[in-house]
Amino acid sequence: MIELYLSKVTETSESEQAGKYYARVDYKQSMTVQDMAHHMAEHNTAFSEGLITGILIDFVKCVREQVLMGNTVKIDNLAIFKATVEANALETLYDAQQDKVALATIGNLAEGAKTGAAVKTIKLLAQSTGEFTRDELKKDAKLSWTDKTKAEIAAAKGNGLSPDPSPAGEGSENQGGGSNQGGGAITPGNGGGDNGGGDNGGDNGGGDDNGGSDMN
Repeated sequence: MIELYLSKVTETSESEQAGKYYARVDYKQSMTVQDMAHHMAEHNTAFSEGLITGILIDFVKCVREQVLMGNTVKIDNLAIFKATVEANALETLYDAQQDKVALATIGNLAEGAKTGAAVKTIKLLAQSTGEFTRDELKKDAKLSWTDKTKAEIAAAKGNGLSPDPSPAGEGSENQGGGSNQGGGAITPGNGGGDNGGGDNGGDNGGGDDNGGSDMN
């Protein structure tokens, strides 16, 4: 069960979402590799928690190794992992005046430079696949309000007023309904982040955003 709370964009925001409410996921806990190994070991498996932990840790290392080799790693019914770049805007392949060529390196262009490092930064892109695509998640997801939000809605209904939810640890949002969670979300299905209050995960400026989200 995924529990939701309502977050209100501040009235002073200049965006069209100002004063509107957006549903947000109330995350219960952050599961580590060790937590997942413990969970998996409880599923009547023949493998111990320690063995599963070791396999998962090695697996993560191998995924990173393959991504840095320029390969994509597809985990069936989870995600496709690959490297993507945020590119610099090069005006030319060769600047005769400064005797510089486009370089397959990471860096920032000097002020006024027409060419140089082609890549500003490199990121991990995760594209959902199989049972984790948007359509599949919509079929199986079960949603409910948190108890706090239920009470706020009930109070608003009784007073005939709009609720003003502000769950503990969650303030009002200042920008267009975007989620203030660290890191990039794995966006199911095709086409970057959700519009109208979804997590913002697409690449800007030369990034690859074919249905995936950056994990910054």
